[in-house]
Amino acid sequence: MRLSVLLGCGVVVLAGCGAMPDTGDVKPVDASQPGDSQVQVYAVPPREGAAPLEVVDGFLESMTSDDPDFRTTRTYLTAEAARTWQPSEGTTVLAKAPNRNGPTIHDKERRGTETTYTLTGEQVAAVDAQSSYRPLAPTEYSQMLHLVREKGAGGKHEWRIDIVPDGLVLGQSDFKRLYRSVNKYYFAAGRTGEEQPALVADPVYVRNRTDPVTRMDTTTQTVRALLAGPSNWLRPVVDSRFPAGTSLRKGVTSLAPDDQNVLKVPLNKKAEKAGQGACRMMAAQVLFTLRDLTSARVGQVELQGGRGPLCSLGADEAEEFAADRAPDTPDSQYFVDAKGHVQRIPGSSKGSGDPEPVTGPFGSGAVAMGAVGVARDEQQAAAVSANGQHLYVSSLVSDSEPSAPVVSSGAARPADRLSAPSWDGNGDLWVADRNPAGPRLLRLVDGAGKPQEVGIPGLDGGRIEALRMSSDGVRIALRVSRDGHTTLRIGRVERHGSGKSETVSVEDLRQAAPQLADVTAVSWSGRSRLVVVGKEEGGVQQVRYVQADGSTSSSGVLPGVNQVTAVAAADDEQLPLMADTEGDGIVKLSPGDNWQTVLKDGSSLVYPG
Repeated sequence: MRLSVLLGCGVVVLAGCGAMPDTGDVKPVDASQPGDSQVQVYAVPPREGAAPLEVVDGFLESMTSDDPDFRTTRTYLTAEAARTWQPSEGTTVLAKAPNRNGPTIHDKERRGTETTYTLTGEQVAAVDAQSSYRPLAPTEYSQMLHLVREKGAGGKHEWRIDIVPDGLVLGQSDFKRLYRSVNKYYFAAGRTGEEQPALVADPVYVRNRTDPVTRMDTTTQTVRALLAGPSNWLRPVVDSRFPAGTSLRKGVTSLAPDDQNVLKVPLNKKAEKAGQGACRMMAAQVLFTLRDLTSARVGQVELQGGRGPLCSLGADEAEEFAADRAPDTPDSQYFVDAKGHVQRIPGSSKGSGDPEPVTGPFGSGAVAMGAVGVARDEQQAAAVSANGQHLYVSSLVSDSEPSAPVVSSGAARPADRLSAPSWDGNGDLWVADRNPAGPRLLRLVDGAGKPQEVGIPGLDGGRIEALRMSSDGVRIALRVSRDGHTTLRIGRVERHGSGKSETVSVEDLRQAAPQLADVTAVSWSGRSRLVVVGKEEGGVQQVRYVQADGSTSSSGVLPGVNQVTAVAAADDEQLPLMADTEGDGIVKLSPGDNWQTVLKDGSSLVYPG
């Protein structure tokens, strides 16, 4: 029912294959066959006199193709079902291609005119109509396909599907072959003052090639998704500078930079409402969104209205809008040595930096520290005492006397006391008190003042074991323990009010790695990616990248390393990944290299944040 072409040999000049085979049989390829990422599927219509099972199988296979507007796919449906079926209403992602069970036997009077098959499988994710991905703990999927005999154009009665669920149903490997993850960018909402609001990544999935419904290429799909606004989950905490109703000009299906690497984006009249300042921010949203699409190679974006250019912005100019503008020493790392003092490794991305004590009481004080967190501007740090009871804050640029603890835990056991601290992009300090008598998440504005307790409605009895704030300050990664397991959750940080009256809560917790039964460590690695250490049920420890929406990164599982207890990654994805291990000390993984030992003694190594 399906013909497939291996693109690697299908285009000889591009792929360098020696010759195109011109003999041999055409063989069917099963849906969701592992390793078929370069296979392109072409839909074929049902043959005359096809049995019900053939119609069901053909329909399922055709859904895995790039069939324009799913015209061939709709030939498996009755005329009415073909008219009303909405394939763009979302995608159900199953672990494997759907099974079809049946047929269901009807009574004798209807046996020759209708029948039913049931699609079943293990659902692992769902993609909504906004193209937002949501992972699921494996759940049973079951949907009905009802078939009837319908009179065709030739006057013959043929089996066709008349009841079909909207959206697509794909196996995991077909989904990865057909779709790719891209980040669209919006500005963090509710920021006050002169500082530029941070750009926040909002991951979505678009078609790898041309979208069957819109006929748009990947770049155009991505821009269209950006203009449509943020996903429902992120919408409460971000803003778009595009005026409401802004869309691509009617009929635009392809966007590509010209020979000067300038991408011209034709917009409708709604875009003309924006002033020059807002227009530049709009162009920055487009530039950052397309930066992940390496094929685009956009050096400048020019936004066009109905009467000509609105504004333009170069890739270099767009850096002023970046959330993670680097300080003078962006590749510095910090750790706690064997004596409980905080040390800094400067220039560590080149491997030439030697550890040196930090300035202030953390570098030479009498109180031994067990964990450290450094503000993103590297002006101050927070450290938890070795027994986990007290949290201190101190300057890293000037000598000062040891200060009193800013937070203390009353728990009896060290494991039930304070977590390692983390700083967000606003300069606020976060820490969790794991005291069983009163667990709480705390925030200190600018790392000082009275700690504010942050509400988390979705914990459902779980306890926060560790936390990491994103650089944009609107998302928080939490390791949450419950019922004997520790899982990874991502929460949305909502801010209400301003100044001293501002209140903060963490809303709508989502599982980020449901396939991992126990998560040991986590760190942000870029704007919308995390590095996670954990185990699947009954499996061994692994280190892997996970997108902020919970989907598995194309980078996949990283090289193994033994007994990892903590992990640290930088906002700059080119800097090495660091890990604390029980046997090898602190180790690092540089891009394209293997794990190497950095320090035999020391722990709690972190990048700023």
